[in-house]
Order: sequence, then C-alpha cells, then structure tokens
Amino acid sequence: MKPELARVFVKAALRGLAAGSLTIVEPDGRRETHGRGTPQATMVIHSPEVWTAFLRGSLGLADVYADGLWESPDLVALVRLGARVMPLLDRLRTVSAPVLRPIELARAAARPSGRDQRRRDIAAHYDLGNELFSLMLDPTMTYSCAIFSDPSLSLEEAQLAKLERVCEQLELNSGDRVLEIGSGWGSFAIHAASTRGCHVTTTTISREQYRYVKERVRASDLGERITVLDNDFRDLRGSYDKLVSIEMIEAVGWRGFGGFLNHCSNLLVPDGAMLLQAITIDDRAYAVEKASRSFIKEYIFPGGALPSLSILTRALARRTDLSVLDLQDITEDYVETLRRWRGRFTENAEALAERGYDERFRRIWNLYLAYCEGGFAERRIGDVQLLLGKPAFRRRASMAPHSMRHGEEFEHVA
Repeated sequence: MKPELARVFVKAALRGLAAGSLTIVEPDGRRETHGRGTPQATMVIHSPEVWTAFLRGSLGLADVYADGLWESPDLVALVRLGARVMPLLDRLRTVSAPVLRPIELARAAARPSGRDQRRRDIAAHYDLGNELFSLMLDPTMTYSCAIFSDPSLSLEEAQLAKLERVCEQLELNSGDRVLEIGSGWGSFAIHAASTRGCHVTTTTISREQYRYVKERVRASDLGERITVLDNDFRDLRGSYDKLVSIEMIEAVGWRGFGGFLNHCSNLLVPDGAMLLQAITIDDRAYAVEKASRSFIKEYIFPGGALPSLSILTRALARRTDLSVLDLQDITEDYVETLRRWRGRFTENAEALAERGYDERFRRIWNLYLAYCEGGFAERRIGDVQLLLGKPAFRRRASMAPHSMRHGEEFEHVA
C-alpha cells in the first residue's frame, strides 16, 4: 500500500483513540493530536514509509525505528498507549482468526523445534556477548525480574531479595539436591549453594552462559556444590528434591509448555517442589499472539512464546501431578527492573559502541526494553512466581503463608 493511502487508514483509526493521547509530528512539521488523557505520547515521523509500517504492527514499526525513520521522546509512554488499544485490535484479529489463524499456526508448526534449533534460538539472544549484559545488568548478572520491597533498594539488592525469596519458598537446606533449568549467568546457583549449602545442578544451552558460569563457579570455590551442564532440558535425567526455573519457560515455545512441565514433574522426588517464575500474557490475548509474528519474536527472542496463566494451570493439571501451592504476582516489580536496565543500557551507550554494538543494534534494544516496560506497566504482560508441589510435599509448620499481592488471582487458578 502506498504511504499516502496508509496515512489515511492510520489517521482514521486514530480518530477513535480514547485511552490516551498521541501527538504525531510529520516530516513537514505539522502536528496533530489524537485522543485525550494519559498516557500522553509523541511520535516524530521522519519518513512517509512509517505510515505503511503502521499497518504491519509492532514488527513494521520496529523495522523503521531501527532505521531511524521515527523517534519518540518517551518510548514507554508510546508503548503504554499502544497496549491500551490492543484489546480492540485483539477483537478485530479474533474476527479474522478463522482465515488467518490456520495460516499462522501452520507457519509456526512448520518451524523446526528440535534441539539444534533451540540452541540457535538461544544463541541469537544470550550469546550476543557477556559484555553487553554486564553493562546492562547488576553485578549479580541476574536477567529476570527483581523484587523491590522498598523503592530505595539498588538493583543488586532487589535481585538478591528475589533469589532469597526463591530459596525461602522452596525451604532449601543443605541436604537438598536442586536442579535449575536455565542457568542464566549463575546467580541463583551461587546464591543457593553459598547460603543454603545445598547441591545445585544447573543447565543452559547458551555457550556464552555455560562458559561464564563454569568460570564463575570455579572462582567462587563452590565447585563441590555446583554442577554446570550444557544440556537441553529434554535430555536431563535423575531425581531431585527441588527444581527451579526462572523465566526460562518462555523460550520453550507454545507447543512445548506441557512437555516442559511434565518433564520437570518427572525429575522430582515424590515429596519434591518446584519454583516456576514465568512471564505471562493476558489470557484474552494468548490465542491471537501465540503464533503471530511480532517485533519481540523476530528481533529479540526467536522461537519464544509467552504462556498465559490459564494455559500454565491447565498444562499442570493435564500433564503433571504438581499442585499450585502459592502464587505471587511480581509484575509491578518488572516495571522498575526494566527501568533500571534501560537506564544502565542508555548510560553505557558509548561503551557499547566501543565494543561493536552499533547504533541500529542499540536502537532495537532500547525499543525492546521500553516495549517490555510499557507492556508490564499496562499489564498486557505479567510476571508470576508459582510454587508447585508434588503430592507428598509438605511445607514446614514454621513457614508462615506468604502474603500475596493478588490473592484473587491465586484463588482463580488453585
């Protein structure tokens, strides 16, 4: 479609905007504001190509943003505005689903999902260089949602609070054999082994992470308590008292959620327990998003997919003997976590450039971080910690129930 015609369609759609306001500044300097109220976002367009890109959704807009064809003084506000109108678009996509969904599902099903493909998908993100992540993350190198019990906490303190909560929920002790699926850069394994004295077996299929964690364990003198593996979760064997998976299930893909949870359950002893931290998508958006193309799936996490809370609980009921014992919604903490990551990423732009991360890459990643922050802020996506127990698992009597921030959500899934 020609940019002129695309502009007409986009402007017509924006006239119905009521969940915030968007000011568009066109290449000739003309300004036009659509909608009213907050969030208030501004989009500065440098090329007519952007109008055509609008019609391709997040992927199209990301393409032209990477090329520098549009800017925004507040990307998070712009994403939040987009998230507020997504329910309407979801309904429109649902109407077209009988035609489009079979095509999307067929395309997704045709995509390889074997071990080699999973390694390639993981490498596309996690093997971009440890220096990149060291400049963005805190000193623990934890790449998942922190827990800010106090806004004054540093990012490192909030990440340690999260790791400590995982250990507390699982009641880890020195006799436990713990399996972690998704090593990250080793923060959980080192924290659990050093503070609880348990033995942790941790696995990753990222070459960069594997090397980093091996060296970190060697330097920490915890080699006798931590075993680092380079294994796909499907190849894991053995029997463990506790299992931890922190924001790894999203990399499994929508076809693999049930199989992943089933395998985790089979790796646990009869009185074992699992802590699953998962990024989730709104249940009402899951069906239209799971096989669709998007900016995040194409540029950031190839092969990935977000489960919804109901998809997780359904898979647990159908494929495992695990019960949901506790749920904590930590979505609000992810907004702050991403704000801190984005701040560090921006502050270290020059250092990133010196290490070979060019402007296009930095623009894509800045958009990625803002995209996620806005999505969590508007609860288009969420983050939860689920404590799952085998039939014979019993919590210690001294463990007081943890106060959940959204008890009604736990009642819904229990």
